[in-house]
Amino acid sequence: MISSNGLRRLGFVPDKDFVMRDDGGGSYIEEWRSSSDRPTMAAMEAAHNDWVVYHASQEYVYKRKAEYPTIEECVHAMLDDGLVELQEKRAAIKAKYPKEEAT
Repeated sequence: MISSNGLRRLGFVPDKDFVMRDDGGGSYIEEWRSSSDRPTMAAMEAAHNDWVVYHASQEYVYKRKAEYPTIEECVHAMLDDGLVELQEKRAAIKAKYPKEEAT
């Protein structure tokens, strides 16, 4: 599979270097605009697979972000002497969603 994310991992910029399209049968490059040579299918597929692995390894980031205190809660904690409670809440979220070890 090729993807915009895989091409980004290879250093290309969407709409500047390429235009992707999907008519329901899978993504493909509709237009190659880069002055650099178009990568081989194998290189694009490998870059997409690398992106998938990286994205999956960062899942804890998205889960933490969804539960972390809002900016407003942080400001109130700073103004109302609630930093200890704020840090405890953040520590609990970090324990709930630990960083994945790189494989």
